[in-house]
Amino acid sequence: MFTDAPGMKGDRSRNEDGRLRQKRGDAHIGTIEEQYGVDFGKRSDMHLDTLLEQNGVDSLDELLRKHQA
Repeated sequence: MFTDAPGMKGDRSRNEDGRLRQKRGDAHIGTIEEQYGVDFGKRSDMHLDTLLEQNGVDSLDELLRKHQA
C-alpha cells in the first residue's frame, strides 16, 4: 500500500489503473471510525453500505465530507 498525497485521509490501495479502490460495503463502521478518526454515533458493527444508504450518499468520501460539515 502506498502513502497518498498530503491532505488525504488514511492510506488507501489503488486499482491497476491508479484510481483509489472503493471501500467495501461490508466494512464495519467501527473500523472506519478508527482509521479516519471520526465518530458517526452508530454501532461499531454496522456495515458501511447501510450507513451510506441512511445518509443518502454513494461513497465513503462523500460521507466523511458530509460528517465534517
